[in-house]
Amino acid sequence: MDQNRPREQHCPYDESSCPIRNELDRLRKRVQELEALSRIDTLTGLNNVGSFLSILEGEMERARRTGTALSLVMIDLDHFKRINDTYGHEAGNEALKWTSRVWQKLLRRIDILCRYGGEEFTVILPGTRLHQGLVAAERLRQGLEESPVLLEGDRVVLTASFGVEVFAGIEKVTVRGLIKRADRFLLKAKADGRNCVRYDEERITGAATEVTPPERQALVREFREGE
Repeated sequence: MDQNRPREQHCPYDESSCPIRNELDRLRKRVQELEALSRIDTLTGLNNVGSFLSILEGEMERARRTGTALSLVMIDLDHFKRINDTYGHEAGNEALKWTSRVWQKLLRRIDILCRYGGEEFTVILPGTRLHQGLVAAERLRQGLEESPVLLEGDRVVLTASFGVEVFAGIEKVTVRGLIKRADRFLLKAKADGRNCVRYDEERITGAATEVTPPERQALVREFREGE
């Protein structure tokens, strides 16, 4: 018998009532809860910027494997400082929560809405070419404008500016590079008067606007394997 081999330890309690095991289970559960909270924006319940960057990197890798497109939408609420100055920061928080609820109802289950910071949001649209990304962005823009938020008895109309960019799986671009490209069109939307959607018009001219059957099959297969 190997004298150096550590003895197997047994809990003197029944396994179901072992205080050490129960404490470890409690701690594991708490760690999982804290990890989840670290990925979530506590105000809106959306993915936060750290989670967004990780998800976008994964979705870009999925797009490379499947050869499908990925659209990214960068969003900034218009003149949001006026909300805080007029109604206070608590009302501003309510407006942010209201905005997230409105948009979540207008997106597909596979779309990922994130709070980028402050009054900025972003949406990852898997398996989505530029044309369809523009349709989705316009739906969000119109949906928000048509859904006033109630602040201290006033019905306040919120609007937002949108920049849309597409990532083709064959491109060599980083996560930060794609964000920078989409952000450029967001800045253009703000410069053009806000409450509008801007994109690379040259890129969409003559481009196919539908996901092909092979692309759709590859995307569905990827999502099923990832479940």
